[in-house]
Amino acid sequence: MPDIGFDMIAALAAISFFAGFVDSIAGGGGLLTVPALLLAGLSPAGAIATNKVQGAFAAASATYTFGRRGMIEWRKAWAFTVVAFISGVAGALCVRFLPRSVLEMLIPVLLIAIAFYFALSRKVKDEDAHARMTALAFGFTAPVAVGFYDGIFGPGAGSFYMLAFVTLLGYGVVRATAHTKLLNLASNLGSLLLYAATGAVVWPLGLVMAAASFLGAQVGARLAMRLGSRLIRPLLVLVSAAMALRLLFDPANPWRQMLSEEASRTLSALF
Repeated sequence: MPDIGFDMIAALAAISFFAGFVDSIAGGGGLLTVPALLLAGLSPAGAIATNKVQGAFAAASATYTFGRRGMIEWRKAWAFTVVAFISGVAGALCVRFLPRSVLEMLIPVLLIAIAFYFALSRKVKDEDAHARMTALAFGFTAPVAVGFYDGIFGPGAGSFYMLAFVTLLGYGVVRATAHTKLLNLASNLGSLLLYAATGAVVWPLGLVMAAASFLGAQVGARLAMRLGSRLIRPLLVLVSAAMALRLLFDPANPWRQMLSEEASRTLSALF
């Protein structure tokens, strides 16, 4: 663990509280916490692994709150949860083998598409709609793909789970959010177990952040149930767009590199 002062720990806890709040409603809390951990001096691998601790606690907090209010159909959801957990483990196992450049090009485009969908679609409501596939078909597709992605990369997993529940199973926004948190918890735990086994997690820092994110998620989950789509929909659009921009502005992102090279060639041709 790097030498981190009390002021930095307090700042990380405050950031984690807000990240837990955002995570419990729209996902994307890692957009705040991973850069903060990097600024605190952790390596990229340590930041991603430690972030899984606070992410898991935030998801557990929101899941508990939604579950107590009867928002989760446990008889259907347990199978989705097992699949997401196994897929999260598989993603973490494959993290060193799959090219991140492909994900870094694809994910911002998908996040922008999700932002437009939730901003413009009239189907995004508090009420349930007609399902487009059976629970069995859903269980063998969405939790597998998103859980694997959560284990191998992570940003936007909550948005992808939300999109799947709303568009494929016809869940209303609040109900979809509740089940998203459960599956987020499962895939987070799956990847966290593997990262912990490799010794990449900075536990003292992760647990402080986890406690703060747990409290933030409590506030966020209660507001989500109270305000429904009036809160969830705009926040989901905002977070998805922010995550896409954050990824696109990363100097290592292939899109930015391609645009920079194209701009350099254009300027060379002109001058």
